[in-house]
Amino acid sequence: MEKSDTRIGSYAPDFELPGIDGEVHHLARYLQKYRAIGAIFMCNRCSYVDLYLNRLKQIQTDFHDRGFTLIGINANNAIASPEDNFENMKSFAAKHQLNFPYLRDPTQDVARSFGAQITPEVFLLDGNSVVRYSGSIDDNPEAVELVQVSYLRNAIEQLLCGETVTPTHTQAVGCSLKWQ
Repeated sequence: MEKSDTRIGSYAPDFELPGIDGEVHHLARYLQKYRAIGAIFMCNRCSYVDLYLNRLKQIQTDFHDRGFTLIGINANNAIASPEDNFENMKSFAAKHQLNFPYLRDPTQDVARSFGAQITPEVFLLDGNSVVRYSGSIDDNPEAVELVQVSYLRNAIEQLLCGETVTPTHTQAVGCSLKWQ
């Protein structure tokens, strides 16, 4: 089941979002610098995000020098989920030593435009901002040693090698986004 808003093969919505580093981050600027971008909708309080953090940091480390970056985006309603407010995002990133940008989507417009529903849920974009993969990071959130298919890692490798990304979509597993 593909997303109803940003389908595979369509352009990703552009965005300008505040980062925990005090800067405003523009997707267009990332597209000038990287060959592939993984926009990952995540939050501070989801147990599935916690299970995947080390894998995400390793993906960032493994592919960064090849022209890839992850961009973490927190779109959870900070009133309903105070753990996800901007200050707590800074603490979360420091505690977990995130090695990729962590941005706030306070209006939830970016999450809606992408069609994100779950944390963590990833959208892999090529250098032209076309969505090539969306869904889950791999097939086993609970146990890294039992992973049989590393969906995101495989999709990045295929994209960077100029190959067709397959599969293009998997079902994201995690916590639901907290909407306003």
